Amino acid sequence: MPLLRSFCLAALACMPLAASLASAAHASDCRPRALERLRASAPDGFAIYERIKDKKFFASWLSCDETQLGLPTAVHESVHHITADIDAFPLVNGGDIKRPHEVSAFYAPSLTAGKFNAKSDFVSTYLRPGRASSSSDFLYLLDELNAYTHDLNAAVNLNVSRSADREGEGEVDHRDGLAALMAFVALYAERAEQSEPATWSGLQQPRVAKTISELWGRAEKAMVASCGIPNFGTEDKGYIRQFCGSKPQAALEKILGRAPVCPTACLKATPIAARDSEPDVDMTPTGSFRGEPAANPARPFWSRATNRRPAQSQDVEADEDTAD
Repeated sequence: MPLLRSFCLAALACMPLAASLASAAHASDCRPRALERLRASAPDGFAIYERIKDKKFFASWLSCDETQLGLPTAVHESVHHITADIDAFPLVNGGDIKRPHEVSAFYAPSLTAGKFNAKSDFVSTYLRPGRASSSSDFLYLLDELNAYTHDLNAAVNLNVSRSADREGEGEVDHRDGLAALMAFVALYAERAEQSEPATWSGLQQPRVAKTISELWGRAEKAMVASCGIPNFGTEDKGYIRQFCGSKPQAALEKILGRAPVCPTACLKATPIAARDSEPDVDMTPTGSFRGEPAANPARPFWSRATNRRPAQSQDVEADEDTAD
């Protein structure tokens, strides 16, 4: 492009055009590269991309400034999308398990909110009445548990912590979301055993117990796999200590039919050198820093990064999780 460069040197007015072209090229290239990385490094996450019919919905969660950090969120939100479409939880490592709608009659998860730090965004988002469906319906607490399992699994496989350091995108907190949801489910079970006999009986019914066992087992594996990555959480240790408590563990053991795993390796102190070098941390309930999602007219999923849905979205399904 020698002629264009010569013209630009002679007339500075072309500089905005050159910047615009560079920006357009960057925008057109970033998502294919991100998807290729997802395919190569996080096959479970790429399987979610392949399954979702609305590929534009998946892409709407990617920002060209933070493509690697956006991939786990795109996987997370797409898991919700698929769950609503097929009325089943898509599982990490493949397969589905039908949603047990009978759990919607169980006691409201919001009743456990007082057991957690009231200042946590995860508590205000998922357990406070009037925000998300998970505050009133245990089915959607399981939905979030599964979505955060996919989220953390993708982040671990992509090793987003190192990517953030290389790309200057800031520290991530991917472990927080799954730790919070595991704590919410575990303490829900503890309360059920102690004071909610109808729910406690329901949690032990074979279909419900099998669903919880499938989801919890995959959550455990994703959590344990993340423990070796430093600076991967800011609230995670507090939540892990809560679901590793003796009473929640005892209640879960009765539902799972086995002793649950306490990811003690995640409770180890972060090395001093790593702490000294860590950048600012995003404290919103996202799993990582998130860019503004692109306009998406397809589904009304709530944006965990901004406490609002993607731009231009419309309510189309009453049984999807909302936070308005």
